Amino acid sequence: MRVDKFLKVSRIIKRRTVAREAGDQGRVLINDKVAKPSSEVKQGDILQVEFGNRVSRYRVLKVEATTTRQGAAELVEELDDAQP
Repeated sequence: MRVDKFLKVSRIIKRRTVAREAGDQGRVLINDKVAKPSSEVKQGDILQVEFGNRVSRYRVLKVEATTTRQGAAELVEELDDAQP
């Protein structure tokens, strides 16, 4: 699945256009590599997203095309900054 769509489905970013813009600006990394909006996300990948001055890291647990609001929490696991 494309990273911009995954960020929206998992509700890390609320709108796909905002997710696409973040990717275009180099604020999204997959496994420590800058990701374009069309980059593919797979189970087990580590996503890093910059929100202003804050950086959040997530491990992809599942990839699903659609999900409910409650199911979105099961798609990713938020990682501590100390974890590699």
